[in-house]
Amino acid sequence: MYLKKRNKIAAGLVAIFVLALLVFQPVASLKGSTPTKSFDPDPTGKVVLYQQLGLEAMGLSRVAFQYALNGWNALLKEGKIKKDNILSILDFSLPSGEKRLFVIDLELGKLLFNTYASHGKNSGNIIPTHFSNRQNSNQSSLGFYVTGDTYNGKHGTSLRLQGEESGINDNALSRGIVVHGAEYANEQVAEQRGSIGRSQGCPAIPQHLSKPIIDQIKNGSCLFIYSPNKEYLRKSAIAAKSS
Repeated sequence: MYLKKRNKIAAGLVAIFVLALLVFQPVASLKGSTPTKSFDPDPTGKVVLYQQLGLEAMGLSRVAFQYALNGWNALLKEGKIKKDNILSILDFSLPSGEKRLFVIDLELGKLLFNTYASHGKNSGNIIPTHFSNRQNSNQSSLGFYVTGDTYNGKHGTSLRLQGEESGINDNALSRGIVVHGAEYANEQVAEQRGSIGRSQGCPAIPQHLSKPIIDQIKNGSCLFIYSPNKEYLRKSAIAAKSS
């Protein structure tokens, strides 16, 4: 009787191990852009959220999600993140007519917001392909940011962003790259035109959601702006830590 029970438990453990291999298969084999390096299957213990929240069905690249998690973890270890329960991912591998901003509560395991977000007018039309850290480029900057404080500007409540990647997005504050609401970044525009409007480089979001989103992510949370851009992935020190 004891032997049968032990064999049954062993068989169950083998089944669990096989399932884990299937669930956490290397990211490079999954749908989406192909990374140049492989990932630790679950360094933060939170990759399972990707399945639980149905993020693949919503269009979020698993590559983007895992880079974001690993980079968030690296910034957290460096003491740069104060609001560690919130992770925001803007997936520029998706066209602007789709909801490509994902705000996730890692502690509650909950998707708080999924909505539209713009890219810079000189970054491309529907899907951005050109990125810059230069003043007056009117292009988006990729990479990891830590959210700052808010101010009341020409677009209403706006959120400052501190770029954490030297030479990639560290001019964000001086360029005035902020999260703000815009009338050109909403569902009606997306449905009429097939895409939303473009900004001067800011990740602009729907006006009616700007204050609740900004209130949720302000003061020390992580924002990751992703693209399968080979130059970014080659230059980014944080992306290198994420592999």
